[in-house]
Amino acid sequence: MGSMALLRQMYHDADWYAKGNAKRTDLALEALNANKNLVQIFHSGNKHNSIKTDAIGDEFGIQYVLVGDGTEYENIAAMKATNASFIIPINFPKAYDVSDPYSASVVELEAMKHWNQAPSNPKALLDNGIQFSFTMHSSKSGKEFKGNLMKAIKYGLDKTKALEALTTVPARILQQEDKVGSLQNGRQANFLITSGDIFDPKTVIYENWVQGNQNVFKDKSQKDLRGKYTFNVAGNDYDVTIVGSPEKLKATVMKDSLKLGSKIAFKNDWLQLQFTTPDTTKTEYIRLTAPVRNVKFFSGKAIIANGSETSFNATQKEVSKSKDKKGKGGKMEAPKMLPISYPNGAYGSATLPKQENVLFRNATVWTNEKDGILQNTDVLVKDGKIARIGKNLSAGNARIVDATGKHLTAGIIDEHSHIAAFTINEAGHNSTAEVNMEDVVNPEDVDIYRNLAGGVTTIQLLHGSANPIGGRSAILSLRWGRSADEMLFKDADGFIKFALGENVKQSNWGDTETTRFPQTRMGVEQVFTDYFQRAKEYEAKKKSGNYRYDIEMETILEILNKKRFVSCHSYVQSEINMLMKVADKFGFNINTFTHILEGYKVADKMKEHGVGGSTFSDWWAYKYEVNDAIPYNGAIMHNQGVLVAFNSDDGEMSRRLNQEAAKAVKYGGVSEEDAWKFVTLNPAKLLHIDDKVGSIKTGKQADLVLWTAHPMSIYAKAQTTMIEGTVYFDLERDAQLRRKIQNERNELMNMMLAEKNKGMKTQPAKKKDKVHHHCDTVEF
Repeated sequence: MGSMALLRQMYHDADWYAKGNAKRTDLALEALNANKNLVQIFHSGNKHNSIKTDAIGDEFGIQYVLVGDGTEYENIAAMKATNASFIIPINFPKAYDVSDPYSASVVELEAMKHWNQAPSNPKALLDNGIQFSFTMHSSKSGKEFKGNLMKAIKYGLDKTKALEALTTVPARILQQEDKVGSLQNGRQANFLITSGDIFDPKTVIYENWVQGNQNVFKDKSQKDLRGKYTFNVAGNDYDVTIVGSPEKLKATVMKDSLKLGSKIAFKNDWLQLQFTTPDTTKTEYIRLTAPVRNVKFFSGKAIIANGSETSFNATQKEVSKSKDKKGKGGKMEAPKMLPISYPNGAYGSATLPKQENVLFRNATVWTNEKDGILQNTDVLVKDGKIARIGKNLSAGNARIVDATGKHLTAGIIDEHSHIAAFTINEAGHNSTAEVNMEDVVNPEDVDIYRNLAGGVTTIQLLHGSANPIGGRSAILSLRWGRSADEMLFKDADGFIKFALGENVKQSNWGDTETTRFPQTRMGVEQVFTDYFQRAKEYEAKKKSGNYRYDIEMETILEILNKKRFVSCHSYVQSEINMLMKVADKFGFNINTFTHILEGYKVADKMKEHGVGGSTFSDWWAYKYEVNDAIPYNGAIMHNQGVLVAFNSDDGEMSRRLNQEAAKAVKYGGVSEEDAWKFVTLNPAKLLHIDDKVGSIKTGKQADLVLWTAHPMSIYAKAQTTMIEGTVYFDLERDAQLRRKIQNERNELMNMMLAEKNKGMKTQPAKKKDKVHHHCDTVEF
């Protein structure tokens, strides 16, 4: 995310520099501006980055050529929408060695499916009208590259288009098609001379010409002897099969059903062949030599076992057939390809779920509104909204769900989450307000599905707490299977992560040496004061018109102008009090203190300031600055009139927030209805989305969960979780998906075992460790 922020700022700086605003020479920006009309090739690295990279290009009127990674087929519609040309590797993965059941169990379904599906990537690009060329980048050798290219053709890639991806298309991408890429008058003399179709495994490359310079690899006048022959020697017929490469032939000589020992040599169109006589009691040889002018028929001299000389002739019966598998005869068959799912791994669906009209009948409905908890009540969902609430409602064309004995609630909202992200902290500076968590959303994180299974429908994806001023947050609707952009909560206000305490002054970074300011709590306060003052000065320059656009300052200015809102990681009451005073000084309010484990000490001041508290239910004493935390914190703040939510800050606990809410009843006697609001309506209010979600009210989004029992019971399961009327989790469908996962794993493992049994190279089974992000996760 830091890289993406830097790219955006670089383009803003280049534009500012080009307008003559700089007082000093900047050679880098001069070079960037001077070369902006060249082809812009961007190594995006994966399908997610390709989408984000293209979006950055669109911001600044640049159409990148994207270097991908071969997974484009998994989200081909999004790749097409970029309108980009792609440079793609064809370094298809080898099958995993799954012969050991224990080691095989650690290989993820996603990795096994990619082995099975990756060779289809070029065809998918072609079928969707996406211009692409091939690259040997990331291939270990030219031999591997050609082998994988042949495999892509087996998976349906047209040969002509494959050749274009190696010649005319890269020339076009580089805007050099008037010089190279085709055989036309006036083009550079770059060409190959081969023995036949370039994609035929039997074909030999004789010469490679570069700008008229000849490079000879094989003598093109050399005859190709490979095939099946009848050799007649002194009236006796022998069946001779010649295989191998033209420069390294092997011969098999048969007399009737007896295989004879043989040795062959062929050079300068002269054949020498010797083989043992059929008399197995003696080791005697028949030696043949002949000039070969025509491989169909030739004749020469033979020296038979007794030393006498005679003649022989050879007649070709069959030309050698191509061998598509290294060291094997026969044709290589492309394995059965499993269908792509969304996402393309475990718990993915063959088709994306669709919005539907649903009538929940006879449920216990937790409205989170003044109506409270309604017994034996119907809720009608229509066009993604809550259409009606009442008894004995007409279903119309809606699907009816019998909710008798079950509880229907608004979807759980996690105000502080770090799931569904590729990275959490941009830790290099004391302020990283220029970075944006929207740039690093990972829509394929299985924790999204697990959260849906726990009734969670919305999260705030927060930057970590490595610096006092962190990055901008992303509010996500957990639309499993959709793209990162489709998960962004529509029309949500902007938020940003601030942090206080041990993390930002790096007191708990172990032995890592750092000199980054601040190193003390008083330094943290000064960081805030300095940056807010800089933002005010930036605003003054902006109004004068003489300013350099600064993404970081623009973000902090949004805070001062109450267009972006602060969610601050906090523990100790003195620092909580300090930040409220800094905010008061600069004329804005802190929106939320998250963690806030000493909030009970300053709850009255929080109420006066107007800040909410998003806390843990019962965490305490897990590090020094949490020593004074108590499980009654949430209840005390709530009783003081502070808007309170319970959050997870943890990919594991986030799917049990329904049970976390119950702890407010245990610790402090909060009513069940209010405790339930701690994980639904209250976080919706903290995130300014309570007009859309957080309660069951006519006109709001149908973000709903049907529970099998009281929602705060340890026995309750989310039977159905829907977002805007689309079911993204269902217990019955989950059982089907689990069976599907098992069947697909078994089928793929059998395919891989077959590969190994055929002698194909495999790679060891390996586990992909999942990173569980927390506030202090820093990846260097």
